[in-house]
Amino acid sequence: MSEVVIYHNNRCGTSMNTLMMIRDAGIEPRVVEYMKNPPSRETLRELAGRMGVPIRGLLREKERIYAEQDLGNPKWSDEELLGQIEQNPVLLNRPIVVTERGAALCRPADKVLELLPVAPAA
Repeated sequence: MSEVVIYHNNRCGTSMNTLMMIRDAGIEPRVVEYMKNPPSRETLRELAGRMGVPIRGLLREKERIYAEQDLGNPKWSDEELLGQIEQNPVLLNRPIVVTERGAALCRPADKVLELLPVAPAA
C-alpha cells in the first residue's frame, strides 16, 4: 500500500476525527503538522491540482486573518495567496488527505473514506 498523508492541525476537531478514522482503518499515515512545518508553494500547487481546486480553494475562510486581509477579494493572484498561506499557515483549510486514490479536503471527516483502501474498524 502506498503512503497516506494528512495535512493536520491537532487543534481542529475535524482533523483529529479524520486522523482517527485513518488509524481505525489500520493505517499509520505520515502526519504533516502544517502549522509547524508549512508546505512549500510547490506542494500547495500540487495539492490544489490533485484536488482539482483553484489555489483559492485551499483557503480557510473562517479564519480571522482571511477577513482582515480581505482575501475574498478577487484582486489577489494565486502567487499572492500562496504567500499568504506561507506567512499564515492557519489559512490552509484542513485536513487534506492524500492517498493513491487521490487527494481531498476531508470536511466532513467521513470524506476520508473515499480515499482509503480499506474501511475503518467499527
